[in-house]
Amino acid sequence: MSKTTLIFSLFVMSALTINANPKNIVVQETFKVTQVSPEHGSYVVTPEVPADGMVPSGTELTVTATAAKGYSLDAVYYTFKGGLWGTLSIESFEPTIKITVDRDLTLGAVFVENSLVENLNIIHNVVYAQPGKKPLKYDVFSPKGAKNLPMAIIVHGGGWSSNNEDIMRGLARELAKDNRYVVFSIDYRWINQLDGDEEPNSMHELIEDVFGAIAHIQEHASKYGGDPDRIAVTGDSAGGHLSASAAILSSLIGDGGFGETEGVYEFNPTYIPKGKTVEEVRSHIMEAVKVAAPSYGLYSARDFKQFIGEAEPEYLDAVSPVSHVPNIAERAVPHFMVRGTEDGLVTQSVVQPYVQKLNEQGQTVKNIEVEGAGHAFFDWKPDARTRATFKKFGVPYAAQMKSFFDTVFYK
Repeated sequence: MSKTTLIFSLFVMSALTINANPKNIVVQETFKVTQVSPEHGSYVVTPEVPADGMVPSGTELTVTATAAKGYSLDAVYYTFKGGLWGTLSIESFEPTIKITVDRDLTLGAVFVENSLVENLNIIHNVVYAQPGKKPLKYDVFSPKGAKNLPMAIIVHGGGWSSNNEDIMRGLARELAKDNRYVVFSIDYRWINQLDGDEEPNSMHELIEDVFGAIAHIQEHASKYGGDPDRIAVTGDSAGGHLSASAAILSSLIGDGGFGETEGVYEFNPTYIPKGKTVEEVRSHIMEAVKVAAPSYGLYSARDFKQFIGEAEPEYLDAVSPVSHVPNIAERAVPHFMVRGTEDGLVTQSVVQPYVQKLNEQGQTVKNIEVEGAGHAFFDWKPDARTRATFKKFGVPYAAQMKSFFDTVFYK
């Protein structure tokens, strides 16, 4: 779905027929439209929503947002009940969207300081592959005038089963501050059949998507002012696992199949640049990924096997970064890791074995327990609570993450 258009034609045949009426008069349903008061800007809804918020089904609303002086539009959005986590959010990065009312919804607009975006060329929805129903894409946050800068690649979380690259745009903007990094936020297939694919997607295929995105980004790096040979990878929650996989499991890239031959588990990237062999892609990614920052992630598939259809120990090991940490004499992959002390989803006991294995192999590790933070504090969504959490925890620890990257690329 195009973010720049987002014209939604969601029509629902939801009329109520009053059978007791001999003329079969159709009574149209209405739905509650709640408007969130904006800060640092304004928006207009046409036609105007009544004072009680009740809007007839099928009504097309046009929402137009205007930023206040010193601010820029982050997103025009609406949310409604649904999805795996209870609420779905549809966001547009254009100032005007059209919404067809077919359910109760909340709408609004969010604005950010100019200083976060005025230095950036932001490109949305670069498609790198389409192995299934969903086009796989990434967004680019490139400092204006960038040339041969290190690249930071972000992998979003969401239980391998929700969200897309938009949810990491707050972190992307923070990492792109000071014009020292070109930042990419990537999407991937969801596990099983949650994308609507006929065949279930397996965990190793999600990892192959991440490798495919990296290969595509390397191929086109110069277009965005990036250096294809200097890459940092980061991600949170499920993206913590996938970004650690990108850093640690790249030595297993190949075309020998994944478990099709006994003892052979090789990741075949979803995208291979024209004229390149799989072996060349493996070598390029292994040499280019020089630092990782997986946040509050899971590093052994045994800790999230409920998401995985395959249960064979060999398969679980093959998609587990903790099982493949290289010795620093073979390959150095310094790690910056954070987890909130109030995180009830990813506990310290789950993270610690990976930290211990990194230490045993001589890898540099900075592991931080963030006092008072819960899960997913690097996420960015339009709701006030998520944005406040990001401001409190995401912003300062993004700065620390970037400083850690600097020790690798700007020493």
